[in-house]
Amino acid sequence: MAETERKSPWPGPEGLIPVTSGHMDDANLHNRNYLDNLLVEMRVIDSELPDLSCEIFGEKFNSPIMMPAFSHLNKVGEDGKDPMVLYAEAAKELNTVNWVGMESNEEYERIANVGARTVRIIKPFVDHEIIMDQIKFAEEHGAIAVGIDIDHIVGTDGKYDVVDGIPLGPIKADDLKKYVNATKLPFVAKGVLSVSDAIKARAAGCYAIVVSHHHGRIPFGMPPVAVLPEIKKALAGSGVHIFVDCSIDTGIDAFKALCLGAEAVSVGRGILNPLLKEGKEGVVKKVTRMNEELSEMMLYTDIGDTRSFSPDVIYVRDGMKFEHC
Repeated sequence: MAETERKSPWPGPEGLIPVTSGHMDDANLHNRNYLDNLLVEMRVIDSELPDLSCEIFGEKFNSPIMMPAFSHLNKVGEDGKDPMVLYAEAAKELNTVNWVGMESNEEYERIANVGARTVRIIKPFVDHEIIMDQIKFAEEHGAIAVGIDIDHIVGTDGKYDVVDGIPLGPIKADDLKKYVNATKLPFVAKGVLSVSDAIKARAAGCYAIVVSHHHGRIPFGMPPVAVLPEIKKALAGSGVHIFVDCSIDTGIDAFKALCLGAEAVSVGRGILNPLLKEGKEGVVKKVTRMNEELSEMMLYTDIGDTRSFSPDVIYVRDGMKFEHC
């Protein structure tokens, strides 16, 4: 069954849901439980107001909280509104990185024309010429980076997935290297959930990875933040940049992920309802609040800037036991 046929709690016409969906209830349960069992040590003496600015893809942004790589939100837009364009407008106003998932070149161009610094994430199409064409198109239309969803190969029937009638296929290490070498832009492997894939992405020459399971593509997938420290350790000194998404719904969630090794995070479904109900303004309001929460946590822990996050302030709760991550 193609992913777009799955039932979903997302707003919108029945059967018309974004291709970013997965085993959402299962994913939310494990992600949420893990994040909520991470506790924070307080260090307030000498703490001062923090600086949230950061560098991503070699450019300066206001915050390490980025937009998600949504796809096909035009299917759930109402009253002629295009949510894909609206959250790009929010990213531009917030001066944060915008991410875009599976869209045609025509749709991508409309989003890119907003002027937000945008990463284009491409599906692993079985036809590699489509991938190469979309990489080139992203380059020509000012993308800050380009990448591929390495985790979106399998459908719910146990075969390669088919999305909007377009067959997807495997991601071989040699293929990934070919895509990296096809562009001068930074290349991102999105959907890394193991040290094994992180090392292969590094070997292929990827500039960055997104530690993610696409909000539940794999049933009972490990929470991305849980595997993040081991991936961070495995990539130490490699120069590969590490981002995280899945269930990052508050600035407190973002704080925990940043402490455990992410350089930036994507907010994901936390912006969905504000986006569909209030458009750009809803997204700006949501992310602004997340930035306030992030600043609050940094101030509580004497973390002065986005280069100073440390796992030392994070403990994982196991019953009544508390251990450093």
